Amino acid sequence: MTTTENDLLPVIHAKAGQGPAVWFGDAIYSFKATKATTNGALTFAEASVPPGGGPPPHVHPHADEAFFILSGELEFLNGQETFLAGEGDFVYIPRGTRHRFRNVGLHVSRLLFLFTPSTGMENFFSAIGTPARPGIAPVPLTPEQQRQIVELAPEHDLRLAL
Repeated sequence: MTTTENDLLPVIHAKAGQGPAVWFGDAIYSFKATKATTNGALTFAEASVPPGGGPPPHVHPHADEAFFILSGELEFLNGQETFLAGEGDFVYIPRGTRHRFRNVGLHVSRLLFLFTPSTGMENFFSAIGTPARPGIAPVPLTPEQQRQIVELAPEHDLRLAL
């Protein structure tokens, strides 16, 4: 099969500050490439996570996840073991691995993360979180949003693994 120029996806150029941004509790996730824009190849996002913030232990059964730490210090869970990752560090989590990260520093941590292939995690964040807008502060997850996390996780190839 020959691929013609018309069959190719367009090049994605997400400028600084562009892309859908979502408050998920007190962390902000800004999506630069999504399942829809990459034909399922990947999801790529930037996150700012406050001290103490981060997801609970979980597994992505069908997607690998990778992180690049831009600033701060994060504690990662790898199965049952933990390790610290800081500015300039790269972390790769193979699919099926129980993991989580938590900001153990005093300041907001910034990181880039990638899912491949994309399972549409941006849709999970958007369904539960709230659109981020300049000048509007985040609020903690409500009990309703916490319930939605449990209910919607399986639809987005996410298994909570507390």
